[in-house]
Formats: sequence, C-alpha cells, structure tokens
Amino acid sequence: MRYLLALSLSFFMAFTVHADVKRKQSYGALDVHYNIFNSTMLQPETAQAVGLNRSKNLAILNVSMVKAGKGQKGAVVGSFQNLLGQSQTLAFKEIDEGDAVYYLAQFAITGQEILRFDLQVTDAEGQTHSLKFNQEVFPDL
Repeated sequence: MRYLLALSLSFFMAFTVHADVKRKQSYGALDVHYNIFNSTMLQPETAQAVGLNRSKNLAILNVSMVKAGKGQKGAVVGSFQNLLGQSQTLAFKEIDEGDAVYYLAQFAITGQEILRFDLQVTDAEGQTHSLKFNQEVFPDL
C-alpha cells in the first residue's frame, strides 16, 4: 500500500511539473515541490490509506521537500484566500514513507475560482521559507 501511495503521488507530481515548471521553488539546496489536484484523482484505496476523503468538491495540496535528491522532513503550515478575501487555514498531515515525505492538506472547493496560497515551509534544519502562489481550482465534473 505504501508504494501505491508513492506511485500515485509521484504521478501527480510528475504530471504537474511537466504541465507547469513553476510548481517548484528552490531555497538554496532545498527544492520545495507543490501541486493541487482533485481528490477524485486518488484511487479509493490510496485515499483510505492516508485518511483522505474523495469527493468532487474536495482538492488536495501536496507539498514535498527535496535536498540532494532525497525527501526531507520538516513542517508545513499555511492558508489560502479567495478573490473575495475569505481565508481558510490548511491542516497538513505528514505522510512518511522513508525515502519520500509528503505533506497533504485537503480543502473544499465550491466552484471555479482562483485561490492565493500562503505557506510557511520549515526544513529539517529549522529554517522557515515562505511560499506564495496562485492556483485556479474547480470541482470535478
């Protein structure tokens, strides 16, 4: 099951990186990869294994830290804001698979909109990095 999750999340990371090179922010030797996808893209078994719900109105933000080609532990906190200024705090859960560590946050989406994300990523050395980006989201059909 562990490898199924890594394979599923790696697929989404690869697809997003291919589609948009800007889904990575570098801070010296640390690369922070991030992507957002609809929860229905996860297989039911994968979602259940990591405690996520699948719904056409739920999205997942996936953040990972990589240094020298290896996944890094740390911490991620943050929030997002819609264009009306309504804010929501994200609750991240750590998924540690040894060589790969992911930070996942699930959030509701009610319609097509552009969200502004503001994250604080703390690396294994305790340094905190600010990551801000905009993302258009929409419910699965």
